[in-house]
Amino acid sequence: MRIIAGKYRGKILQAPKTKSIRPTGDKVKQAIFTKLQFFVTGKKVLDLFSGSGALGIEALSRGASEVVFVDNGREGYHLTKSNLKSIGENCKVVFSHFDVALENFKENFDLILLDPPYKSGYYEKCFKLIFKNKLLSQQGIIVCERDRTLPLLTDYFEIFDTKDYGNVSVDYFRLKENI
Repeated sequence: MRIIAGKYRGKILQAPKTKSIRPTGDKVKQAIFTKLQFFVTGKKVLDLFSGSGALGIEALSRGASEVVFVDNGREGYHLTKSNLKSIGENCKVVFSHFDVALENFKENFDLILLDPPYKSGYYEKCFKLIFKNKLLSQQGIIVCERDRTLPLLTDYFEIFDTKDYGNVSVDYFRLKENI
C-alpha cells in the first residue's frame, strides 16, 4: 500500500496483517481522489471505518486541513496510528463503534469517507446518523465504497455520481436539496 499523490506521494503504508481489514485498492483510491482533486484542499475529513487509514492519509497528502479517523477494531486503530506516525502527522484517531462516534461528534465534515464491511448493513445506519447529527457540511460530499451487487438507498442524501471498478462501486452523495 502506498500514498498515490500529494506531499507524501510514494510513501509506503503498513498493510493489515489479517483479513479483517480490506484496504481500498490503489486503482480505486486514485480514482476517488482524482475526482475530488479540487475539492479536498483545506477540507475537514472523516475517515469512518478507517482500517489502515489509507483513505484519510491520502486526503491529508492532498491538502485536507484535518482528518478524523474512526475504527472499532484494535488492529485498524493501531495500524492507522502507526501509518500516521510514519508520515509525521498527528491526527485524531477514535477507537469507537461507528454509531457511538457519529452520535458524539459535535462538528461537521466537508468530506466523509465511508467504507464499512461490505455486507454489514451499516451504510443506511451511517446515513441516518450523519443526517440526524448534521455531520455533513452544506456543500459536503460522502464517498461510499461498496460491493457492486449491493445498491445503496437513503432518504437523506442523493447520489450525484457512481463509478464501477470490477466488483467495487464508489458512490458520491450530497445532501438532498429539499430535505
